[in-house]
Amino acid sequence: MSPSAHSLPALRTKPKAIFFTDFDGTITLQDSNDWMTDNLGFGVELRRHGNKQVLHEGRPFRDAFQEMLDSVTKPFDQCIELLLQNVQLDPAFKEFASWCRANNVPIVVLSGGMQPVIRALLAHLLGEEEAAVMQIVSNDVKARPGKSINEENGWDIEYHDDSSFGHDKSLEIRPYAALPDRPIMFYAGDGVSDLSAAKETDLLFAKAGRDLVTYCEVERVPFTVFHDFSDIHKVVAAVVDGKTTVQQAATGKN
Repeated sequence: MSPSAHSLPALRTKPKAIFFTDFDGTITLQDSNDWMTDNLGFGVELRRHGNKQVLHEGRPFRDAFQEMLDSVTKPFDQCIELLLQNVQLDPAFKEFASWCRANNVPIVVLSGGMQPVIRALLAHLLGEEEAAVMQIVSNDVKARPGKSINEENGWDIEYHDDSSFGHDKSLEIRPYAALPDRPIMFYAGDGVSDLSAAKETDLLFAKAGRDLVTYCEVERVPFTVFHDFSDIHKVVAAVVDGKTTVQQAATGKN
């Protein structure tokens, strides 16, 4: 296959399938950025208003997300500690991740969140060894001018790219999609940060009751609903084992 495994790390083991996934609210039950905004920042109502503007009025996700995080002024290390106490893993994800490792299906985390938060939560919830093998492509964190991240109002998000998303997840997926002889590609997500990735893979899993389902229905993007990772596990295993196709699996609501 070309390009090389150096430029496309998920190809290193020559897998039959690759599982791309959002992190916050998908692998985890709570969205870490939403939790910080709701509990440490300007609250649920203003956050939801911003999400609706992105979903229905064309507001750039990057702008709404920046506004959310700017409202959180607590030192970054304290934010991490609070998130470790309050964010839980999808109860079926650990078993799914173990199955993926055993069956050579790389998991690539594509997140609009911040790398240090994701790393800390994965190590805490999944274990250091399991977390270490996952490729994570995300935004990062940086200090505000003249401050350190562990001071009051000392940190800011550092975006992955210059897109209106801050992290355009499609840019990571498209080089794999362009390969002439490529693996099956899955994506799982739940919200507005996943809109850039929604049309890029062979099968999209959208979390029940969340904004991504609404978007897919309006835009007529094929998808299948999941409630937790046990739903995803069944479908991915069936596709990888040749028992069903991605077209048959894209059933919409269930």
